[in-house]
This record gives sequence, structure tokens and C-alpha cells, in this order.
Amino acid sequence: MTSQSQGIQQLLQAEKRAKDKLEEAKKRKGKRLKQAKEEATAEIDHYRLQREKEFRNKETNVMGSQGNLSAKVEEQTTEAIRNLTSSYHKNMENMLKKLLSTICDISPEIHPNFRPAV
Repeated sequence: MTSQSQGIQQLLQAEKRAKDKLEEAKKRKGKRLKQAKEEATAEIDHYRLQREKEFRNKETNVMGSQGNLSAKVEEQTTEAIRNLTSSYHKNMENMLKKLLSTICDISPEIHPNFRPAV
């Protein structure tokens, strides 16, 4: 009986060691998963920062050329305003004379579509 009791004790101890090893393996697996997740997050952050940097560089290149375009458009607009202003001052007198003559010189006449009432 003692040998059976010893055998049972050995089996129980072996089962306990197996259980401990299993728990230790689960802990290692959990740590490894956590570490892998942290590494993946770090890699994703690094990739995102790299792509954002590339985007900012491209955006700066494009916006820089747009800045040049806006300066050209501003210059062209200023030139067009200057031309229109000079044209206005040059033609203002003639136009006022034409308008006043058209308004003031009235020649009353019957409209061609007028039909007198019968």
C-alpha cells in the first residue's frame, strides 16, 4: 500500500509540475503576444510617421508652386484693375456726353405698333 500511496503521490506531483509548466507556458505566450503587439504598434507608428513626413514634403512642394501661382494671379489681377481704371478715366467724359445726349434729346413720335382706337 505504501508503494501505491507513493505512486499516487508521484503522479500527483507530476500532474502538479505539468500544470505549473502549462501555466508558465501560458504566461510566456501572453508576454510574447503582448511584446509582439507592442512591436507591431511601434512599427505602425514608425510607418505612419514616415508616410506623414513624405506627405508633408509633397504638400510643401505643391503648396510652394501654388504660392507662386497665387502671386502670379495677384499680379495679373492688379494689372487688369490698373488697365480698367485707366480705360474708365479715359472714356468717362465721352460716355457721360453720350448718355446725357441720349437722355436729354427727346424726339416725341408715335410708336409704329400704335393703333388708334376706332
